[in-house]
Amino acid sequence: MTYPDSGSGPLCLVTGATGYIGGRLVPDLLATGHRVRCLARSPGKLRDHPWAGRVEVVRGDVADERSVGRAMAGVDVAYYLVHALGAGPGFEETDRAAATIFGRRAREAGVRRVVYLGGLTPAGVPEDRLSPHLRSRAEVGRILLDSGAPTTVLRAAVVIGSGSASFEMLRYLTERLPVMITPSWVRTRIQPIAVRDVLRYLVGSAGMPDTVSRAFDIGGPDVLTYRDMMQRYAAVAGLPRRVIIPVPVLTPGLSSHWIGLVTPVPPSLARPLAESLRYEVVCRERDISRYVPDAPGQPIGCDEALALALRCVREARVSTRWSSASVPGAPSDPLPTDPDWAGGSLYTDERERDVDASPHVLWRVIESIGGDNGWYSFPLAWAVRGWLDRLVGGVGLRRGRRDADRLRAGDSLDFWRVEEIEPGRLLRLRAEMRLPGPAWLEMYVERGRDGRTRYRQRALFHPHGLLGHLYWWSVSPFHALVFGGMARNITRAAAEAERGPGA
Repeated sequence: MTYPDSGSGPLCLVTGATGYIGGRLVPDLLATGHRVRCLARSPGKLRDHPWAGRVEVVRGDVADERSVGRAMAGVDVAYYLVHALGAGPGFEETDRAAATIFGRRAREAGVRRVVYLGGLTPAGVPEDRLSPHLRSRAEVGRILLDSGAPTTVLRAAVVIGSGSASFEMLRYLTERLPVMITPSWVRTRIQPIAVRDVLRYLVGSAGMPDTVSRAFDIGGPDVLTYRDMMQRYAAVAGLPRRVIIPVPVLTPGLSSHWIGLVTPVPPSLARPLAESLRYEVVCRERDISRYVPDAPGQPIGCDEALALALRCVREARVSTRWSSASVPGAPSDPLPTDPDWAGGSLYTDERERDVDASPHVLWRVIESIGGDNGWYSFPLAWAVRGWLDRLVGGVGLRRGRRDADRLRAGDSLDFWRVEEIEPGRLLRLRAEMRLPGPAWLEMYVERGRDGRTRYRQRALFHPHGLLGHLYWWSVSPFHALVFGGMARNITRAAAEAERGPGA
């Protein structure tokens, strides 16, 4: 997509630009002539997005009043697209404090409108009986509406789009289980909405009159059960009709572990999704159409939304994924080689090998690592490590890749995240599996003194406490097999690619 010159349009502040919705909203705002400023804790994660050169980025956090104040300066419309989905205990207080700061700073800066994407709540259910995550989203919307800044709260149920957590949960459950024993919530009515319509309403909300400050329900034209959605997905994907047997004994906790075993969505994220599906969430009004009119064919129906999402997956055109945002609780320590690192114990495993291939070909192999391509060594060991991580509530190996061939800073890659990428030279991954200390894996393309291509690989682990040291020494006997095999097989794959097929 190409963007018009956006030098004179309204200035929009987007929080959550490294996440699923925010990362898609930014190019849509640019395409409609808005100027965009992003507030991000890790600006480097936005560096490789196609639109990165068209936006201003402010380093900061919605929980930090000073950085929010700096980001609000001169802003016309402020989008609040952050929440603690998947976070641990205390997330409600974190959400409450951050929303209070955001609303207050927006009012003080004279922001013309705040726009928040929250969750659709069930009719007739007292707020104190909602799941913690639905309750927190409702509270955040109320705080922003009470802030004194004109506010639009959009409330959506299941969002259908390539890469969304809801869509991937639906896709994997339906594709992998032709016969399934399911929780009773598969019979609950819901009103899904296509991500295209969510984005259209978000962009359109920027132009609402200053006198409007309220919540709006948003949804697609279809009201159906989750079981209906699975059957519709099966039909769109060309799969046989699924046999679905609901039972009442699967609690949200058990459901989240069941979802975690079958899908790439970890239990920490699956639980709030499953809890939300216990309630009937259907739009009670369609007032949004007064301010953001629907064109013919809008909003998009469920079948079309599923088909569009599936086509993007099959054509590898997934611009953002649910895993785009960092995993709650993931380590944030600086790399041990950074100047500001505080020191302490550091374990390393380093490997180097000459490669009978050009640097370009070696880099192609490195950049395609993970996902369906695997990790070039002892697949069973990697699979077992992924299973163990899932058992203790981690992300496991099944997050895969956003794109089969290309990586960008901030991408999730199985149970790693791309912390740094210098095309043609360096790929640095940071571990997001459950570990007693932060860990990194680095892969370099270099030129040796003799002019040959050289592959260098380095694994680093900074142990936290005695458990961290015990962990390293317990797994170090396998390093020659895992890391040594990785270096050997990556260089072999590069040499074979250099020779070409049939060589």
